[in-house]
Parts: sequence; C-alpha cells; structure tokens
Amino acid sequence: MSDESRNPDAYARAGVDIAAGNEAVARYKSVLGAWRHPDQLDAIGGFGGVFRLPGGGDRALVASADGVGTKILIAAELHRYDGVGRDLVNHCVNDILVVNATPMFFLDYFAVGKLDPEVAAAVVEGCANACRAHNCALLGGETAEMPGLYAPGHFDLAGTIVGIVDVNDVPKPETVAAGDAIIGLPAVGLHTNGYSLARALISRDEWNKPFDGTTYADALLAEHPSYYEAVRAIQRVAHVKTMSHITGGGLLENVPRTLPSDMKAVFEQSRWTVPPIMAELVRRGSLRDEEAYRTLNMGIGYTLVVPAADAEKAVDAAPGARIIGSIVSRRGDEPQVVVHPARA
Repeated sequence: MSDESRNPDAYARAGVDIAAGNEAVARYKSVLGAWRHPDQLDAIGGFGGVFRLPGGGDRALVASADGVGTKILIAAELHRYDGVGRDLVNHCVNDILVVNATPMFFLDYFAVGKLDPEVAAAVVEGCANACRAHNCALLGGETAEMPGLYAPGHFDLAGTIVGIVDVNDVPKPETVAAGDAIIGLPAVGLHTNGYSLARALISRDEWNKPFDGTTYADALLAEHPSYYEAVRAIQRVAHVKTMSHITGGGLLENVPRTLPSDMKAVFEQSRWTVPPIMAELVRRGSLRDEEAYRTLNMGIGYTLVVPAADAEKAVDAAPGARIIGSIVSRRGDEPQVVVHPARA
C-alpha cells in the first residue's frame, strides 16, 4: 500500500478522490479513441471540444459542459439561489475562452426531487443574467423532477455552452517557450471547486458568523467571475500563446493541460494574494502545499502565457492582472508545474 493510500489527503477525506477522477478520464479517452468524427478537432487541454463547421471553411464550434459542484448545497441551505446560475454560466464561458471561443448559446439542466417554481425561476434567472452579460442566448434546457433522487430542498445544476472560433485563432501550446511570462487573473474565492472540503472544515452553524469583514456564507458563495472581458483586453495588446481556467485540480493540474511536454510553469506565490477563505481552509485542514495547490485555486482563477516583452502591457490592460511566474525548460520527469509558496 502506498503512503498516499494510507494517508489520504484532506480532499479525499472529505469524499472527493482526485486520483479516481483522473483514472476515469484516462478510461474515457481509451473508449473515445476507438472512433473519431472527421470534423472533430483537437482541443486545448480538454477545456472545450472543437468541431469544424460543416461545409468547410476555417470556423469551428467549441462546446463545454459543467456544473457548480457542492456549492449548490450551501446555496440551498441558505436559500440563496440566483448566484449559482451566474456561477455556472461564467464557469462555462471561461472554459471555452481557453480555446479563444466567443459564446453563442447556453442550455441549462436543473434537477430536483420536488419542483419549487420560485426556486427554479431564481436559478434560471441567474443563468439568464449571466448569458445576457456575454451576449449569449439562453436557448432553453431541461427541468427534471425526480422524486426520491434528491433530498427535499436540494437540487443539481449543470449546463452546456457552445461558442465559435476561427480555427486559426485557437491558441497553440507548441509555441510556448522558455522565458515566456505567466499572467494571472485573480480569484475572489473558491469559485466552483473545493466545496466538499470547505463543507467538511466549516460547519453549517458557522456559515452566518463573521469572517474577514463579512460572513463565512458570503465568502463561500462569492461569485465565480467571468474572465472574458479581461482576456479580450489583454489580447488587444499582447500575443497570448495559451490559457488555462483554474478549476478542479488547481494550478498543478490545469496549467499542464495547455503546455508542451518539454516546458514547465514556475509560479511565485509571493506575487499574488491568497483569498482569506482559502487561507482559512489551508489552516483548518493542515493542508500541505501540494494539497492546497491541487485542491483549491489559491487565488488565481485564470492564467495566460505571453512573451516576456508583452508582460507589462498585459498587466496594464486588465485590472488585477499580475505577472505570477514564468516558463522554463522541463527535463526528464520533472513536474510540469512548480509553485514556490510565499513564506512569512
């Protein structure tokens, strides 16, 4: 038995097995590898699937599906419903933005044990408002009432987004080179990941207690922001080679998905601020550095790789953007992401 299996990390103890998730993805790939549609194009790190529009040409559709995770349990317990719809759309927008796609339309999936029309309307209103902010059509979706599958008052929420991109504008990870700079866009909280751990470490009776000038509930339900406008602003002044949306798996697992195998990203955490709610989870869970940067976003919600000469222009173009690391050559089986934590 390995040390890891004898001493599972905090996220595993909270009920989420990242290793099992990675194994499932590997098996999906083996299944899907048996056949490939001729118009299916390679995606960037799996953040969104790319499909060339029929009839030839250089345009392609980019699609992604995702959920909000167990953040919805906190929202349901506190009867705060509109935010999770907004979070869902913003998350999906960010995923296809990695492939440089512009959102076109969105479909939601709302599932409950017993339907409460007021709750359903509040959730969908959050989706609609976020879609409107991106000039993205909310075409519809599915409302499923399944007695016995969900506890009273609880629900599940997922969505699918479709965008469009010129094939020539899809980022090219193979162009990433040693010396490039990494620009980070700030996270404001957990966004839509790490909530199983958060719920294990912060009990229900604490949610309405004061925390960092607000409450634990407000910190836990902080918005998953869209990075669309910030990314487009950076692209107007800098050559963006590749991008990553920092969701489940943190910096350690999302950034490598958009790098060539012979390059690695080195981050300096002293260059950004870890949100207080994450610092609190790290403290309560006694998280090792590797656990923290694999489970949580640790204050960075989105990364962009640009030539070093463009780095300052990129930072000036988007509020909160910072130069947070650099690309170096990778040798042998070195990890593809290294984070140098800030030390007191």
